Amino acid sequence: MRYGSIFIKNVYYMLAYAFRALRLDEYEDLAGEDFEHMHDLFAAVLAKGMARQVKQGLYRTYQPRRESLPTVRGRIDPSGTMRHAILRERRVSCEYDELSEDNPFNRVLKTTALLLLGHGEVSEGRRAELRRTLPFFSDVEVLDPSGIRWDSFRFQRNNLSYRVLLGVCRLVLEGMLITTEEGELKLARFVDDQHMCRLFEKFVLEYYRAERPDVRASSPQIRWALDDGAEAMLPVMQSDVVLSRGNDVLIIDAKFYAHATQSHYDVAKLRSAHLYQIFTYVKNEEAELAGLGLPHEVSGMLLYARTDEAVQPDGTYQMSGNRISVRSLDLDVPFEGVRAQLDGIVDEHFREAP
Repeated sequence: MRYGSIFIKNVYYMLAYAFRALRLDEYEDLAGEDFEHMHDLFAAVLAKGMARQVKQGLYRTYQPRRESLPTVRGRIDPSGTMRHAILRERRVSCEYDELSEDNPFNRVLKTTALLLLGHGEVSEGRRAELRRTLPFFSDVEVLDPSGIRWDSFRFQRNNLSYRVLLGVCRLVLEGMLITTEEGELKLARFVDDQHMCRLFEKFVLEYYRAERPDVRASSPQIRWALDDGAEAMLPVMQSDVVLSRGNDVLIIDAKFYAHATQSHYDVAKLRSAHLYQIFTYVKNEEAELAGLGLPHEVSGMLLYARTDEAVQPDGTYQMSGNRISVRSLDLDVPFEGVRAQLDGIVDEHFREAP
């Protein structure tokens, strides 16, 4: 997989579509910058987002406190107060809740910023931007990145602006964090394929939602076409992207791999598991529409992020009455080229006007 400056810049666009909130004015100037390192891109997004958050006011939550005070505040702790009485101290042990900026949301931001500053390939200008925001987080603790429970974060009106920032933090901490033999934490040069694959899937879906209103873009679960309805132990068929116009459906399975094909006796072949998966999705979706008695056409596509390998997946196959195609999306070209490739998929498949 090539990771040139153009590709890294396109990661910004992928983030922008995946999270959508990156379209805010504060981030617009990033689109015109060149980034030589992935760390620098993430530091740029984080620095601007944290500065914006400081202006708005850091998110605060009620945190439990226990303290010995001369007067009652909150709830009295009987055991602690009894100890003071035995020692003839005129103090009351109290438990109370206090609004604090020291909560998991701000802890993740501070932890990621410090990691980028200490172990990342970040330009000096970007380091200065991060350092300017950190004093506002002086009362916020630093987390052990391995102990963060990402599924515990709940977003609502007061903290919705943190969604983008925590998404970037998660890419850095989960996708780039490695441990040395000495037990120290450091950042890998690039996000691993697993996390880039999730970003790639979300990007393709949100691009079509935002830019192609002529088709409906969704990510539904595809139902198994069962004769008896017994599906207790069957795996969930979760699609990446489903484009539809009327009863014409294209199911896209987005893949981000360092090696898009596999070698069989020195001959490049499609990955069989991927082909079986998209074929299964297509046949079950077709059975669902056929059961409604409506005219329909269901096709499938494996969409790979283009690699620097000599052989790229590309082809169209007719399988049991359905069209299954394989394409590679070049992300190492200016974004207008990426846009043209994605639009071309829709224009080629949905030839007739809506």
